[in-house]
Amino acid sequence: MRLDAATFLLQWATGGIAFLWFTLRSQEISIGYSKLLRGVFGSLAVFSVAAGFYFDKVLIRELAGIAVALIAFATLAKKSAKFDLVAVAIGAVGLVASVVSSNNAILVDLLRVLVGAAFLGAVTDLMLLGHWYLVQPGMTRKLLNELTNAVLVFWPLEIAVMLLPTGMISVLNGTIDDGWNGILGYFWVGCALLTGILAWFTRAALKERSYSAVMAATGLSYLAILTAFGTDLVARAILAL
Repeated sequence: MRLDAATFLLQWATGGIAFLWFTLRSQEISIGYSKLLRGVFGSLAVFSVAAGFYFDKVLIRELAGIAVALIAFATLAKKSAKFDLVAVAIGAVGLVASVVSSNNAILVDLLRVLVGAAFLGAVTDLMLLGHWYLVQPGMTRKLLNELTNAVLVFWPLEIAVMLLPTGMISVLNGTIDDGWNGILGYFWVGCALLTGILAWFTRAALKERSYSAVMAATGLSYLAILTAFGTDLVARAILAL
């Protein structure tokens, strides 16, 4: 199995910044949250560039990663989210370049990378926002509910693009050897199902009125991150064979 670390990291950073904009657009959260997330996802973009130059350079992707990192760090303390959309657009260009350079099934790979970026960005931001309620407990739950709904929207899309041919069905029926006698294929199925279940439980927890419900939802989102990464990473690593 192999995985394009540079593309994955840029995918993660781009999706995370996209849903940072999604959260900031209502201007209901303090500037500290934007500092935290821009710092995190800007750093991931830096790691993406480093991985790209070290393993398999795609110049447009690496330039896009540099631009995403610069925008994230330059706007660290800004309340406006408009530059976040610029970073997302540039990151998307880098992701497209990485897919085109692979010379494989371009349309399918492009769908997997872009949907995966949104999927991982939504679930990561959901967990980070849940923790931010410890810092700013007076916020309404609307933002958490919106991110939970976003995860539930992109979850079936993530599964669908991984099933497109040649996809995980070929792993499950043995056409593609995962190197573990099919175990990784079933592990992927488990991760895919659990991610949706955890997201539904998160939404149910947020309907409870007590403050502890927010912490319960945050804990569930922690687990959802693990299964979401299993859903994306395991499939992409196997299908990159």
